[in-house]
Amino acid sequence: MQALGYYNGKFGFLDDMTLPITDRAVYYGDGVYEATPTRNHVIYAIDQHVDRMFSSASLLKIEPPFTRDWLKNELNLMMEQMDGGDNVLYWQLSRGTARRAHPFPENVKPNLMMMITPYRFPNLDEYVSAITLEDTRFLHCNIKTLNLIPSIMAMQQAKEQGCYEAVLHRNGRVTECSKSTVHILKDGCLITAPTDNLILPGIARSHLIEGCNANGIEVIERPYNLGELKNADEIFITSSTSFLRRCVRLDDMEAGGRDEARFQTLKNYVWNRFIAATEVEKDR
Repeated sequence: MQALGYYNGKFGFLDDMTLPITDRAVYYGDGVYEATPTRNHVIYAIDQHVDRMFSSASLLKIEPPFTRDWLKNELNLMMEQMDGGDNVLYWQLSRGTARRAHPFPENVKPNLMMMITPYRFPNLDEYVSAITLEDTRFLHCNIKTLNLIPSIMAMQQAKEQGCYEAVLHRNGRVTECSKSTVHILKDGCLITAPTDNLILPGIARSHLIEGCNANGIEVIERPYNLGELKNADEIFITSSTSFLRRCVRLDDMEAGGRDEARFQTLKNYVWNRFIAATEVEKDR
Protein backbone atom coordinates (compact mmCIF):
# COMPACT_ATOMS: atom_id res chain seq x y z
CA MET A 1 0.00 0.00 0.00
CA GLN A 2 1.22 3.49 -0.83
CA ALA A 3 1.76 6.12 1.84
CA LEU A 4 -1.50 7.77 2.84
CA GLY A 5 -2.47 11.26 3.94
CA TYR A 6 -5.31 12.89 5.84
CA TYR A 7 -6.40 16.50 6.24
CA ASN A 8 -9.42 17.48 8.33
CA GLY A 9 -11.28 14.24 7.66
CA LYS A 10 -10.24 13.71 4.04
CA PHE A 11 -8.15 10.62 3.21
CA GLY A 12 -6.03 10.12 0.09
CA PHE A 13 -2.69 9.01 -1.30
CA LEU A 14 -0.04 11.10 0.41
CA ASP A 15 1.53 12.57 -2.74
CA ASP A 16 -1.91 13.70 -3.94
CA MET A 17 -2.89 15.51 -0.74
CA THR A 18 -2.83 19.31 -0.47
CA LEU A 19 -3.50 21.83 2.26
CA PRO A 20 -4.34 25.55 2.25
CA ILE A 21 -1.43 27.94 1.80
CA THR A 22 -2.88 29.94 4.70
CA ASP A 23 -2.63 27.06 7.18
CA ARG A 24 -0.48 28.62 9.93
CA ALA A 25 1.70 25.51 9.87
CA VAL A 26 2.94 26.67 6.45
CA TYR A 27 4.32 30.12 7.28
CA TYR A 28 4.80 30.01 11.06
CA GLY A 29 5.19 26.34 11.95
CA ASP A 30 2.38 27.18 14.36
CA GLY A 31 1.41 23.75 15.59
CA VAL A 32 2.42 20.54 17.34
CA TYR A 33 3.01 16.98 16.18
CA GLU A 34 3.55 13.36 17.19
CA ALA A 35 4.83 10.20 15.50
CA THR A 36 4.89 6.56 16.51
CA PRO A 37 5.36 3.16 14.86
CA THR A 38 2.58 0.70 14.16
CA ARG A 39 2.86 -3.07 13.97
CA ASN A 40 0.12 -5.55 13.09
CA HIS A 41 -2.15 -2.51 12.70
CA VAL A 42 -1.61 -1.63 16.36
CA ILE A 43 -0.49 1.93 17.14
CA TYR A 44 2.30 1.76 19.70
CA ALA A 45 1.92 3.77 22.93
CA ILE A 46 -1.03 5.65 21.47
CA ASP A 47 -2.26 6.95 24.83
CA GLN A 48 1.12 8.43 25.72
CA HIS A 49 1.47 10.11 22.33
CA VAL A 50 -2.04 11.53 22.36
CA ASP A 51 -1.58 12.82 25.91
CA ARG A 52 1.70 14.50 24.96
CA MET A 53 0.10 16.14 21.94
CA PHE A 54 -2.66 17.59 24.10
CA SER A 55 -0.03 18.82 26.57
CA SER A 56 2.03 20.47 23.80
CA ALA A 57 -1.10 22.06 22.34
CA SER A 58 -2.07 23.45 25.73
CA LEU A 59 1.37 25.03 26.18
CA LEU A 60 0.90 26.79 22.82
CA LYS A 61 -2.69 27.76 23.72
CA ILE A 62 -4.10 25.66 20.90
CA GLU A 63 -7.42 24.08 21.87
CA PRO A 64 -8.06 20.82 19.96
CA PRO A 65 -11.63 20.72 18.62
CA PHE A 66 -11.96 17.07 19.63
CA THR A 67 -11.46 14.70 22.54
CA ARG A 68 -8.62 12.29 23.08
CA ASP A 69 -10.93 9.36 22.29
CA TRP A 70 -12.07 10.94 19.02
CA LEU A 71 -8.47 11.49 17.95
CA LYS A 72 -7.49 7.91 18.81
CA ASN A 73 -10.39 6.67 16.72
CA GLU A 74 -9.30 8.79 13.73
CA LEU A 75 -5.72 7.58 14.08
CA ASN A 76 -6.90 3.98 14.09
CA LEU A 77 -9.10 4.60 11.04
CA MET A 78 -6.06 6.02 9.26
CA MET A 79 -3.89 3.07 10.23
CA GLU A 80 -6.51 0.54 9.12
CA GLN A 81 -6.38 1.94 5.57
CA MET A 82 -2.93 0.39 5.14
CA ASP A 83 -2.52 -3.17 3.87
CA GLY A 84 0.75 -3.66 5.75
CA GLY A 85 0.89 -3.23 9.50
CA ASP A 86 4.50 -1.99 9.91
CA ASN A 87 4.40 1.77 9.48
CA VAL A 88 5.18 5.13 11.00
CA LEU A 89 2.10 7.20 11.80
CA TYR A 90 2.62 10.97 12.00
CA TRP A 91 0.04 13.59 12.88
CA GLN A 92 0.04 17.31 13.55
CA LEU A 93 -2.36 19.96 14.78
CA SER A 94 -1.95 23.52 13.55
CA ARG A 95 -3.62 26.59 15.05
CA GLY A 96 -5.82 26.94 11.98
CA THR A 97 -6.22 28.65 8.62
CA ALA A 98 -5.98 32.44 8.49
CA ARG A 99 -4.24 35.30 6.69
CA ARG A 100 -0.69 35.84 7.89
CA ALA A 101 -0.52 37.89 11.09
CA HIS A 102 1.51 37.25 14.22
CA PRO A 103 -1.30 37.39 16.83
CA PHE A 104 -3.54 34.36 17.19
CA PRO A 105 -6.41 34.55 14.69
CA GLU A 106 -9.90 34.67 16.16
CA ASN A 107 -12.69 32.21 15.48
CA VAL A 108 -10.61 29.68 13.54
CA LYS A 109 -10.61 25.92 13.97
CA PRO A 110 -7.33 24.01 14.33
CA ASN A 111 -6.37 21.77 11.40
CA LEU A 112 -5.54 18.08 11.83
CA MET A 113 -3.14 16.41 9.39
CA MET A 114 -1.88 12.82 9.32
CA MET A 115 0.60 10.79 7.28
CA ILE A 116 1.27 7.06 7.40
CA THR A 117 4.18 5.44 5.58
CA PRO A 118 5.61 1.90 5.47
CA TYR A 119 8.53 1.40 7.83
CA ARG A 120 11.28 -1.16 8.40
CA PHE A 121 12.23 -1.42 12.05
CA PRO A 122 15.92 -0.88 12.85
CA ASN A 123 18.33 -3.61 13.89
CA LEU A 124 19.10 -2.61 17.47
CA ASP A 125 22.32 -4.64 17.42
CA GLU A 126 23.80 -2.31 14.80
CA TYR A 127 25.73 0.33 16.71
CA VAL A 128 25.80 3.98 15.70
CA SER A 129 28.04 7.04 15.77
CA ALA A 130 27.34 10.68 16.58
CA ILE A 131 28.84 14.15 16.59
CA THR A 132 28.46 16.85 19.24
CA LEU A 133 27.17 20.34 18.38
CA GLU A 134 26.14 23.47 20.23
CA ASP A 135 22.38 23.48 20.89
CA THR A 136 21.02 26.51 19.04
CA ARG A 137 17.33 25.75 19.54
CA PHE A 138 14.94 28.00 21.43
CA LEU A 139 13.94 27.61 25.11
CA HIS A 140 10.68 25.68 24.65
CA CYS A 141 12.08 22.28 23.74
CA ASN A 142 9.58 20.60 26.07
CA ILE A 143 6.88 21.45 23.49
CA LYS A 144 6.82 19.19 20.43
CA THR A 145 6.36 22.02 17.94
CA LEU A 146 6.75 22.08 14.17
CA ASN A 147 9.67 24.54 14.45
CA LEU A 148 12.59 22.23 13.71
CA ILE A 149 15.09 24.20 11.58
CA PRO A 150 17.99 24.05 14.11
CA SER A 151 17.40 20.31 14.49
CA ILE A 152 17.33 19.84 10.73
CA MET A 153 20.61 21.70 10.32
CA ALA A 154 22.22 19.59 13.06
CA MET A 155 20.93 16.35 11.56
CA GLN A 156 22.23 17.34 8.12
CA GLN A 157 25.69 18.04 9.55
CA ALA A 158 25.68 14.62 11.22
CA LYS A 159 24.63 12.98 7.95
CA GLU A 160 27.38 14.75 6.01
CA GLN A 161 29.91 13.34 8.49
CA GLY A 162 28.49 9.84 8.13
CA CYS A 163 26.90 9.80 11.59
CA TYR A 164 23.55 8.65 12.89
CA GLU A 165 22.86 11.63 15.16
CA ALA A 166 24.04 14.96 16.52
CA VAL A 167 24.22 15.24 20.31
CA LEU A 168 23.44 18.82 21.34
CA HIS A 169 24.77 20.78 24.30
CA ARG A 170 24.37 24.25 25.81
CA ASN A 171 27.63 25.57 27.23
CA GLY A 172 28.77 22.02 27.81
CA ARG A 173 25.52 20.72 29.31
CA VAL A 174 24.19 17.84 27.18
CA THR A 175 20.52 18.36 26.29
CA GLU A 176 19.30 15.93 23.62
CA CYS A 177 19.87 15.01 19.98
CA SER A 178 18.51 16.50 16.79
CA LYS A 179 15.58 14.06 16.76
CA SER A 180 16.25 11.75 19.70
CA THR A 181 16.97 11.67 23.42
CA VAL A 182 20.44 10.80 24.72
CA HIS A 183 21.37 9.08 27.99
CA ILE A 184 24.52 7.71 29.55
CA LEU A 185 25.26 4.64 31.66
CA LYS A 186 28.04 5.00 34.23
CA ASP A 187 29.02 2.62 37.02
CA GLY A 188 25.80 0.68 36.55
CA CYS A 189 23.50 3.75 36.74
CA LEU A 190 21.49 5.37 33.98
CA ILE A 191 21.94 9.15 33.95
CA THR A 192 19.36 11.07 31.94
CA ALA A 193 18.74 14.80 31.68
CA PRO A 194 15.70 16.12 33.58
CA THR A 195 12.68 17.02 31.49
CA ASP A 196 12.85 20.77 31.90
CA ASN A 197 12.25 23.34 29.16
CA LEU A 198 15.44 22.21 27.35
CA ILE A 199 14.30 18.61 26.95
CA LEU A 200 11.32 16.97 25.27
CA PRO A 201 9.66 14.47 27.62
CA GLY A 202 10.49 11.52 25.39
CA ILE A 203 8.14 8.55 25.38
CA ALA A 204 10.96 6.16 24.46
CA ARG A 205 12.86 7.75 27.37
CA SER A 206 10.03 6.74 29.70
CA HIS A 207 10.18 3.17 28.38
CA LEU A 208 13.95 3.06 28.98
CA ILE A 209 13.47 4.26 32.56
CA GLU A 210 10.75 1.65 32.98
CA GLY A 211 13.22 -0.99 31.78
CA CYS A 212 15.82 0.19 34.29
CA ASN A 213 13.33 0.03 37.14
CA ALA A 214 12.24 -3.46 36.10
CA ASN A 215 15.85 -4.70 36.08
CA GLY A 216 17.26 -3.09 39.19
CA ILE A 217 19.27 -0.40 37.36
CA GLU A 218 19.41 2.89 39.25
CA VAL A 219 18.14 5.94 37.35
CA ILE A 220 19.51 9.41 38.11
CA GLU A 221 17.73 12.36 36.47
CA ARG A 222 20.17 15.27 36.43
CA PRO A 223 22.08 17.46 34.00
CA TYR A 224 25.36 16.01 32.77
CA ASN A 225 28.15 17.47 30.66
CA LEU A 226 30.21 16.65 27.59
CA GLY A 227 33.02 15.22 29.67
CA GLU A 228 30.65 12.74 31.30
CA LEU A 229 29.21 11.86 27.90
CA LYS A 230 32.61 11.10 26.43
CA ASN A 231 33.66 9.05 29.45
CA ALA A 232 30.41 7.12 29.88
CA ASP A 233 30.35 3.33 29.95
CA GLU A 234 27.48 3.45 27.47
CA ILE A 235 25.75 6.12 25.37
CA PHE A 236 22.13 5.36 24.54
CA ILE A 237 20.06 7.21 21.94
CA THR A 238 16.30 6.69 22.12
CA SER A 239 13.27 7.71 20.07
CA SER A 240 9.81 6.37 19.33
CA THR A 241 10.82 4.93 15.96
CA SER A 242 14.37 3.79 16.76
CA PHE A 243 13.68 2.47 20.29
CA LEU A 244 17.21 2.24 21.74
CA ARG A 245 20.45 2.61 19.79
CA ARG A 246 23.92 2.10 21.21
CA CYS A 247 26.42 4.84 20.27
CA VAL A 248 30.03 3.61 20.24
CA ARG A 249 31.72 6.47 18.36
CA LEU A 250 31.52 10.17 19.20
CA ASP A 251 33.23 12.95 17.26
CA ASP A 252 35.19 10.28 15.37
CA MET A 253 36.58 8.75 18.56
CA GLU A 254 35.66 5.55 20.37
CA ALA A 255 33.08 6.02 23.12
CA GLY A 256 30.81 3.90 25.29
CA GLY A 257 30.51 0.21 24.52
CA ARG A 258 31.74 -0.89 27.96
CA ASP A 259 28.65 -2.37 29.64
CA GLU A 260 27.48 -5.11 27.30
CA ALA A 261 25.30 -6.90 29.85
CA ARG A 262 23.20 -3.88 30.79
CA PHE A 263 22.93 -2.77 27.18
CA GLN A 264 21.57 -6.17 26.18
CA THR A 265 19.16 -6.17 29.13
CA LEU A 266 17.73 -2.76 28.29
CA LYS A 267 17.69 -3.31 24.53
CA ASN A 268 15.76 -6.54 24.99
CA TYR A 269 13.36 -4.88 27.42
CA VAL A 270 12.36 -1.99 25.15
CA TRP A 271 12.12 -4.20 22.06
CA ASN A 272 10.14 -6.92 23.79
CA ARG A 273 7.86 -4.27 25.26
CA PHE A 274 7.09 -3.04 21.75
CA ILE A 275 6.52 -6.56 20.42
CA ALA A 276 4.21 -7.49 23.29
CA ALA A 277 2.20 -4.26 23.00
CA THR A 278 1.66 -4.72 19.26
CA GLU A 279 0.83 -8.44 19.20
CA VAL A 280 -2.63 -9.44 18.00
CA GLU A 281 -4.71 -12.57 18.19
CA LYS A 282 -3.85 -15.07 15.44
CA ASP A 283 -7.43 -15.15 14.19
CA ARG A 284 -7.60 -11.39 13.73
